[in-house]
Amino acid sequence: MTREYPPEVYGGAGVHVGFLVPRLRELIDVDVHCFGEPREDARAHAPAPGLEAANAALRALSVDLSMTQAAESVDLVHSHTWYANLAGHLAGLLHGVPHVVTAHSLEPRRPWKAEQLGGGYRLSSWVERTAYEAADAVIAVSDGMRADVLSCYPALDPDRVHVVRNGIDTDAYHPVTATDALQAMGVDPGRPIVAFVGRITRQKGVAHLVAAAHHLDPEAQLVLCAGAPDTPEIGEEIARAVAELAATRPGVFWIQRMLDPAEVRQVLSHATVFVCPSVYEPLGIVNLEAMACGTAVVASDVGGIPEVVDHEETGLLVHLDEKDPLTFQHGLAEAVNALLADPARAAAMGAAGRRRAVTDFSWAGVAEQTVAVYRAALAG
Repeated sequence: MTREYPPEVYGGAGVHVGFLVPRLRELIDVDVHCFGEPREDARAHAPAPGLEAANAALRALSVDLSMTQAAESVDLVHSHTWYANLAGHLAGLLHGVPHVVTAHSLEPRRPWKAEQLGGGYRLSSWVERTAYEAADAVIAVSDGMRADVLSCYPALDPDRVHVVRNGIDTDAYHPVTATDALQAMGVDPGRPIVAFVGRITRQKGVAHLVAAAHHLDPEAQLVLCAGAPDTPEIGEEIARAVAELAATRPGVFWIQRMLDPAEVRQVLSHATVFVCPSVYEPLGIVNLEAMACGTAVVASDVGGIPEVVDHEETGLLVHLDEKDPLTFQHGLAEAVNALLADPARAAAMGAAGRRRAVTDFSWAGVAEQTVAVYRAALAG
């Protein structure tokens, strides 16, 4: 049960489900229930009629009720994100089957979501707490996330919280030599590139990167593949910041449309450095994508990122103290500039990142570990 499922994917949870399901289907029977438009390999559910003007959280809960009814004749339900957590919880109760939750993020760790959902944030927080505390098993995507789950929901039995890290499809994400997409964006593949790929949210910290870019090597190009702002306010805030940056230096490219996978591979493969300035990141699949494309990563040291980015080996980690954003921004600039000044070091980190992605983060392994959690939940 999931809000996102290909082709409607906008975040890490959707990427996770999209790659996990085919691997799970090699091991067990899987029916997918998702939000959105009908598609061939999943059953899609729409909000109840009459809720077009309702709070987004209420519309989501109406979808959950439809999913709950549809989840009959199954042995177990598995939900992803609060959007589908209530469906999993209610289906478990209604149909008498175990409910497994994957923790991709936690509402108590994302208070800025109130900007997007208003009072719906209180509903989403209630849904998440209710589902987690009653779940037969919780899968955390990193050790850092497991610690957060137990901190936010101390009523949970620690034995019910399992770590299964996200994976990366290294056949889908790999270094490429083509540059046509970059050239179409106006980017010069022959000059250093600093890249960001992600949504415009408080969580992803893009404002920190834009601020840090004022201190980057003037020869470097900044390619921001950033769209889908959570709110008009944050979209306008980033637009102003990017405009101010572009007025002070050349080579600033803001790509707001959704890129297709081939375009993303080009951006990641030709970047000298990929930057992940997140203020909250349970694991960070995008860092795995960059590493799989052979690119060095500079990232904040929050959440599960240190479990992916090996400091001084596959990239550099920058300490984040949210009470001191200026120090973080200067730290980002310093780390990026260090790699821009030493392309051989950056390339070596990129090669090490590719090896790590291939060796340690296969989706086949994720599927096997997930099925093991299912079997434990079924065994009681």
